[in-house]
Amino acid sequence: MTAAFFLPRADGRYQATEHTSGPWDPRLQHAGPPAALIGRALERCEPRPDMLISRLTFEILHAVPVGEVEVSARVARPGRSVELLEASLVAGGREVVRTSAWRVLRAPGETASPHPYAPPPLPDGEAPMPAQLQSGYLKAIEWRPVSGGFLEPGPGTAWTRTRVPIVEDEEPSGLQRLMVLADCGNGVSNALPIGDWLFINPDLTVHLCRYPAGEWLCIDAATTADPRGFGVATSTLYDSAGRVAHGAQSLFINRR
Repeated sequence: MTAAFFLPRADGRYQATEHTSGPWDPRLQHAGPPAALIGRALERCEPRPDMLISRLTFEILHAVPVGEVEVSARVARPGRSVELLEASLVAGGREVVRTSAWRVLRAPGETASPHPYAPPPLPDGEAPMPAQLQSGYLKAIEWRPVSGGFLEPGPGTAWTRTRVPIVEDEEPSGLQRLMVLADCGNGVSNALPIGDWLFINPDLTVHLCRYPAGEWLCIDAATTADPRGFGVATSTLYDSAGRVAHGAQSLFINRR
């Protein structure tokens, strides 16, 4: 077993490992690791210490294979106070994820005292992952459910931490840890039995309240589904000090 989601190659290319594979098909990645890899590229795109990423939107154009991927990022619209960044993930010669992100100027001093929005307590023990969900990605995350569960339709809350880094031999940033988890809202809070239904998201948007700190992150999610086959999963994400982000995913829902 390799010790990271991605192994670096040359010229912005990375080899996805078995840890990236999702629960729908072992040949395809869960969207969390690619989102984290793209977040890493955006952090390194013409970096400005006086600016912070405040929002990321991922358009998942195609399924991402477990194989070699190439990531690039650029400043699409530079600005003194607000900048728009864009990133692209390519696999097999075609773009599979397109991302936009707003980067905003850091205030020179403290401008507000954020409400703590205390997270739920961290449970003591790890919960075993159900056999039908034994994918590489889900096993690369330590899960400690607070309420609900992957096989229980309805809202769910869980504390998590990643067992492996995003890129081999690198300590993940707080933003990267957040992106690994943010795409799990629809899985933590599935509205229908996972054995009978598919609920796949073609996008993910994350608004940051602040940058997270520490290994442990909590996701509190709920899904609303329309009988005609679509829906939305929304989530609030926490670190041990309080709220750090809000996420939303559009959903395609259909029988398996």
